[in-house]
Amino acid sequence: MSGHSKWSSIKHKKAATDAKRGKVFTKLIKEITVAARMGGSSDLEANPRLRTAVAAAKAVNMPKDNIERAIKKGTGELEGVNYEESSYEGYGPGGAAVLLESLTDNKNRTVADIRHIFSKNGGNLGENGCVAWMFDKKGYLVIDGQTTDEDTLMEVALEAGAEDVRQDGTNFEVICDPGDFEQVKAAIENASIIPADAEVTMLPQTTTALTGKEAEQMLRLMEALDDCDDVQKVYTNADIPDEVMNG
Repeated sequence: MSGHSKWSSIKHKKAATDAKRGKVFTKLIKEITVAARMGGSSDLEANPRLRTAVAAAKAVNMPKDNIERAIKKGTGELEGVNYEESSYEGYGPGGAAVLLESLTDNKNRTVADIRHIFSKNGGNLGENGCVAWMFDKKGYLVIDGQTTDEDTLMEVALEAGAEDVRQDGTNFEVICDPGDFEQVKAAIENASIIPADAEVTMLPQTTTALTGKEAEQMLRLMEALDDCDDVQKVYTNADIPDEVMNG
């Protein structure tokens, strides 16, 4: 799990930079549009995926107009691009598993781009199903250990339906069923504990420890995939050392 926490913190720092470049806005607008279309409703209460996407957009200070336009494109009130959801799987340096989710208007372009990124960074794109079985879909929250103590967090989280609370370095991780994510997050926030990161994600069942050149290559692969416009989310079971992550 430790690799996941570290990658989450790297993504968080990256998101601040990407927000300035508008890249994170582009990905969130796609997600909002698709969530509004798939959920069949612009009502946040009736559409959990859309509610989560809008909350993520607000967290990076996306203007309200941008959010509303994206919703209207999804519901068909405004003309928009028709994005398709796809997932891709492969292996990174050292045999680490990589799973990614994509929203694209051109699957041929996307798969060519992703294959190129894998091969350029010491990995290879695999067949569907080759690594997905190594991950579980879970609600996942990271709490800065300096903002609360384990007993308080555990009491609040478990009472709200969390499956587990564990320590990872200076952070706490809260794991829950995806269906319980929103109530667990709300309970934690109502206890005046603000998560550093909170999302429904794919958690690896086991991790693959990488060191040296392989770890550096793996981080470059993850960042390159994350930078791809058609890629929404990237997951790995690689455990990369702190010195490489923070390098």
